[in-house]
Amino acid sequence: MLAKIGIDPAGQLRTADVFDVYARLHQVMPNVPLNMLYALIGAQENLPWQHIKNERKTEMLLRLDNMGLAPKRK
Repeated sequence: MLAKIGIDPAGQLRTADVFDVYARLHQVMPNVPLNMLYALIGAQENLPWQHIKNERKTEMLLRLDNMGLAPKRK
């Protein structure tokens, strides 16, 4: 998935703004799951994505909302 937006996971992801990466993924794959954002942050911080989701979900949803990318409630 990262290759589709020109990100080399081994190198560029370490220093990338994960919200920018998620936004770019969202442009080419509108149904990219929120878990992808958790996984991207987990990869940068060397933490399981579940930890990121449990500890920082609200913070991330607020930032996504400011970007116009918050998931729609069903």
